[in-house]
Amino acid sequence: MRAVDRSEILDYVTYDEKRQAILDNVLRQKQRRRIHVGSWLTFLFENHDTVRFQIQEMIRVEQMVKEVDIEHELETYNEILGSEGQLGVTLLIEIDDIERRQELLKRWKDLPAHLYVDLEGGEKIYAEYDKRQVGEERLSSVQYLKFDTNGRVPVAIGADHESLTEEAKLTEDQRLALRADLE
Repeated sequence: MRAVDRSEILDYVTYDEKRQAILDNVLRQKQRRRIHVGSWLTFLFENHDTVRFQIQEMIRVEQMVKEVDIEHELETYNEILGSEGQLGVTLLIEIDDIERRQELLKRWKDLPAHLYVDLEGGEKIYAEYDKRQVGEERLSSVQYLKFDTNGRVPVAIGADHESLTEEAKLTEDQRLALRADLE
């Protein structure tokens, strides 16, 4: 997937003026790329536009003007996209109850190693994940994952952890969106 280039980033004032139209577009794209798995896992398949939006939002919120800061945001967020044939995903572990969240994030510390996409024919591709997001005691509730599908479009996504086994089939619309991202 094509990385976001510096030339595509607006200054925060110009971005603020165009923000609503950009936001509307990104929300439409996220709707096709968001998959809920069970009660607590939400996978968002990222693409060029969703990552560009995140960069623009950071620049806007922090009112960044220094080139070194903007380049840092580009480098950080472009890493989410992965390389050719990969799908980049942000996983949100959404547990409202604080005590329950703490308990489950400790129990699921090794969850990232148990996240997968299913390809046609039943082949499972397990996630590559950022080990910096797994602490000594617990897992972070936001995970950045990559699935190296070699350009193939998944049919399902899930978890096969001993205390969390869930899977969701992707709709045809979701598969079409991911196919476009991989091309």
